[in-house]
Amino acid sequence: FNDLFPLRDKFYTYAAFIKAVDDLGRVKIKVTKRMRSVYQLIRTDKTTGKSAVVRQDVDWNENWAKQKPDSTYTIDYGAFCAEGTPLINKKELAAFFANAAHETRHGENGKYNDGLMYTHELNTSLPYIAENDEYPPVAGKKYYGRGPLQLSYNGNYGYASDCIFGDEKVLLNNPDLLETDPVAAFKAAIYFWMTPQTYKPSAHDVMIGKWQPSAADKASGRVPGFGMTINIINGAIECNKGENMSS
Repeated sequence: FNDLFPLRDKFYTYAAFIKAVDDLGRVKIKVTKRMRSVYQLIRTDKTTGKSAVVRQDVDWNENWAKQKPDSTYTIDYGAFCAEGTPLINKKELAAFFANAAHETRHGENGKYNDGLMYTHELNTSLPYIAENDEYPPVAGKKYYGRGPLQLSYNGNYGYASDCIFGDEKVLLNNPDLLETDPVAAFKAAIYFWMTPQTYKPSAHDVMIGKWQPSAADKASGRVPGFGMTINIINGAIECNKGENMSS
């Protein structure tokens, strides 16, 4: 950790990273989707065995939402860099740190020693607010990129808060927690790494070989490996733009 990030901000400590891995590793989330966009999240504390519904969308019990079979998957945050062989786990951790370094760096190109230097993105004037029925923004709060993977937008803050804390309000009400609490910041990064999005697999599933591209993915150049993790995190901005694309 010290060798990878010699210029890191003192906010980012190895102890905080390990505590985030250990704490979030005790959590798993059962995700059930109806009609692609209607969600129920059941959060389980693996230490106590206690489970609770932390999200159930308002349309959950509507007849139209029940017209097709539910799709269900479980996110076990304890599988972070721990689900594959020792070599695969090391590659996953390297990919995670590489993306974190890229998202938080400032320094001289080619040095590869300048990650984990920013706790939030430079431009804090933009609110990063999007319409979201389940995770509406709180008045006066901004949801710009924070933490090792620069978590952005109220929808991601709310979803992360449900998974990490079992309460959407923790991060929706206090997004600054991700730049004042290093353990929470690392937890948010692990959450984003491990959690599939509506149209994207998780970076974790990509790195352990669980995700396999469809014909459409292959036609668009999306294949298993490190490059796909970049696509998941920031593809629209960074992918297929040429090597001189500023990001």
